[in-house]
Amino acid sequence: MKSVEIVAKYPLISDQVSKDQLSIILSELERVLPQLDGAVVEFGCYIGTTSLFIRRLLDAYDDSREFHVYDSFVGLPAKTSEDESRAGEQFKAGELAVSRKQLVREFQKVNLRTPFIHKGWFSSLTSSDVPERVAFAFLDGDFYESIYDSCKLVLPRMQPGGTVVLDDYAREALPGVARASHAFLDPRHIRVTHNLGIARL
Repeated sequence: MKSVEIVAKYPLISDQVSKDQLSIILSELERVLPQLDGAVVEFGCYIGTTSLFIRRLLDAYDDSREFHVYDSFVGLPAKTSEDESRAGEQFKAGELAVSRKQLVREFQKVNLRTPFIHKGWFSSLTSSDVPERVAFAFLDGDFYESIYDSCKLVLPRMQPGGTVVLDDYAREALPGVARASHAFLDPRHIRVTHNLGIARL
């Protein structure tokens, strides 16, 4: 079963990602799988909507590579000045909080193997929390510091030819995502394409 079929077949369990976005995320992952070794990582997994679809795609390809997810599990952090937007006033500290148990339960409900789960603010994680080699990264940190911190952790581990997808890259309500990605990636001559925020290394 390919990515298009997987997206069409299974329901969403939250409104934080659309099927159109999932199609792009999974097609980018699908492109990488036959080409590169290395783990798949997701920074900002919330209740696991995207995580479930990533696991389904890995299983469809009988791909046994490691899959790691990261979240504070206490909701969004505080904003900085880089995140201010009148369109994003609904995004406040503590919003979108779910527990680790809730994430695990979603995987158990559909009989899927849970990923490696890491709990903590991205700023408190170290390189030892990230797999040594990463082929694909989905970064959904919403705010400037979360995106910058996750880039700082992931980019040194990315394999040549790997892909980073930055959720909310072109979203007016969350301007910190694009600002952080450019602050980190531009000096390294890594270009972001597509409105979803795709960086191919």
